Amino acid sequence: MATIKDIAKDTGFSITTVSRALNGYSDVNEETRSIIRASAKKLQYSPNMLAQSLVTKKSKTIGLLVTDLKRESVKDNFVFEVLCGVGEYVATIDYEMILISTTTSRQRNKTFSQVVGERNLDGVVIQGLKKDDPYLTEAVTSNLPTVLIDIPIENSTTGFVTSDQEDSVKTAIKYLSRLGHQRIAFMNGHKHAYVSEIRFKAYQEALAEIGIDFDEKLLCYGDFEEEKAYQIALNFLLATQDVSAIFCASDIMALGVLQAARELQIRIPQELSIIGFDNILLTRYVSPSLSTVAQNPFELGKAAAQLVLEIINKTSSAHHLILQNELIVRESSGPYLSK
Repeated sequence: MATIKDIAKDTGFSITTVSRALNGYSDVNEETRSIIRASAKKLQYSPNMLAQSLVTKKSKTIGLLVTDLKRESVKDNFVFEVLCGVGEYVATIDYEMILISTTTSRQRNKTFSQVVGERNLDGVVIQGLKKDDPYLTEAVTSNLPTVLIDIPIENSTTGFVTSDQEDSVKTAIKYLSRLGHQRIAFMNGHKHAYVSEIRFKAYQEALAEIGIDFDEKLLCYGDFEEEKAYQIALNFLLATQDVSAIFCASDIMALGVLQAARELQIRIPQELSIIGFDNILLTRYVSPSLSTVAQNPFELGKAAAQLVLEIINKTSSAHHLILQNELIVRESSGPYLSK
C-alpha cells in the first residue's frame, strides 16, 4: 500500500508538503496540489483516516441519529429516504456516515456527548427526537455542529431543515372545504412531536380562515402508528357519524383509518374522504389510493447533510432551510355527498 513517503519520492516534494496538500491546507498552491493528487491516484494511495484526523482535527465522519427505529416502521420509508439523502451527499464530499439508533430509555443510560464522542463525529444530523427527549436539550446546548430534521431550533452550532408544514396542512384542509366538507376531523400524531404541534395549529388556523368553528370532538391522536390509528378510528367513526372527511398527520395513520372505514362499511370517498401526510410508497398502491401531502425525505436528508457541513466549515450564517410540499389528490378524497 502506497504511503505519503512514496508520493513524496515520486513527486520530489517534501513529506510535509505532500501531507498538507492531501489534507487541503490553503498554503499549498494549486499546481503543486494537482501534481500530488495525480501521484496519489497513480500510486493508489489510500489515506489513513485516523492519522489524517490527528492532523486536521477532523474525522470526516457525520452521524445520522434516529430514534425509535423498529420493525413496525417498515411500511414508512421516511427514515430510509432521509438516510439515503444524507449518505448520497456525504459521499460526494469524501465524508463517511454512521447510523446511530436510539430510544428515549437508552438516552437515560448514555449521554449525547458520550455517544458522539465515542465515534469522534464532526457533526450530526438528528431525525425523530421527541420534545422531551434528553438528547434534544443536550444536542442544542453542545458545541457539536448539529442539524435537526423537523425540529425548528437554531443557534450558532445548531440548524434545522423541514418542509412547509403550516402551508401544507392549510392547503389540504381548504381543498376539502372546496369539495363541500364542513365536518373535517384531524387525526394528529402524539403530543411529544414538534410536527404535531405545528400541524394542529395550522389545522385550527385553516378552519378559522374558511369560517368553520374548531370542534375539539373532531380531534383525535393516533401516535403515528397504524394499529393505534385503526383502533382510535373505529371508536371515533362510530361516535361521530356526521364527519365527512379526516385529515391525518401521517400516511401510516391514514392507512389505519382506511382499514377502520372498511370494517365499518363506510365508502371511501363517497361517505368519508381521507388525506394523509408524507406520500410513502404504499399510498399509491392501497385501494382506494390515498390522497396525501407529499414531502421529499430524500431531499430533507440531503439538505441536512449539506447544512451540517456548512456549520462545520463555518461557511453559512443561515442555519435553516424550508422545503416545499405538494398536495397529491388520489382516490381517497372526493366531493361531499349528503348522507
